[in-house]
Amino acid sequence: MDSPSDVYTHGHHDSVLRSHRWRTVENSAAYLIPHLRPDARLLDVGCGPGTITVDLAGRLTDGVVLGLDPSATVIEAASAAVPDGLVNVSFVVGDVYALDACDDSYDVVHAHQVLQHLSNPIAALREMRRVCRTHGVVAARDSDYSAMTWFPAVPELDEWLALYLELARGNDAEPDAGRHLRSWALEAGFSRVESSASAWCFAEDPDRSWWADMWADRVIESAFATQAIERGLATEADLARLSAGWRRWATASDGWFAVLHGEVIATP
Repeated sequence: MDSPSDVYTHGHHDSVLRSHRWRTVENSAAYLIPHLRPDARLLDVGCGPGTITVDLAGRLTDGVVLGLDPSATVIEAASAAVPDGLVNVSFVVGDVYALDACDDSYDVVHAHQVLQHLSNPIAALREMRRVCRTHGVVAARDSDYSAMTWFPAVPELDEWLALYLELARGNDAEPDAGRHLRSWALEAGFSRVESSASAWCFAEDPDRSWWADMWADRVIESAFATQAIERGLATEADLARLSAGWRRWATASDGWFAVLHGEVIATP
């Protein structure tokens, strides 16, 4: 069976990748830490620029870590950014629906912010389960866009969220993936599923400015903008107004933005 032709809502503009490059095990995969062994074999699916992957490799001192992503450009950049002396990590272009690995190959299969972008996340989880060892774990963490909340109220951010939900679902993806992870994992056939949740919070001036500037750029420069215009969901003027709303929110000294994530540790 051919893999689905998924459309990545965000694309790979630098406004997207600079968010991805901020991610570490501590801020994006802390729930996984208790399940890591120094000698584990780990597959990081949808690794993007590889900052989490490299961080995991630094923790698995006697293990082997492989980062996989469908974008050759992103994989090339991730490979080039591996710190000197870190020899237990590598990167490869691959397909989460058809992993180039034998059954029972990995102790840990990890996916951060991946399933929300797939048209068939259950099929992806089944493939991740296939390559995971019997006593290993599949770990997934995804945000839940409808659960995002912020202060103060800015009408343009409400419009941004509504547009994002419509655009992502138009790509046959599920932007509220966080709340679905447990259900998807159970349907994928895992024998045990442990669920948790955690959040990113952007409130201090540097954090708030970074988060807002990143989204202000995304809504006018990334694939999000291109897709919204091509599908007639927004005009350039609309997107410019949403971008300005993000920047206005950032100027509020009492501004606060929370991103809720669902998490699962699933045992084959």
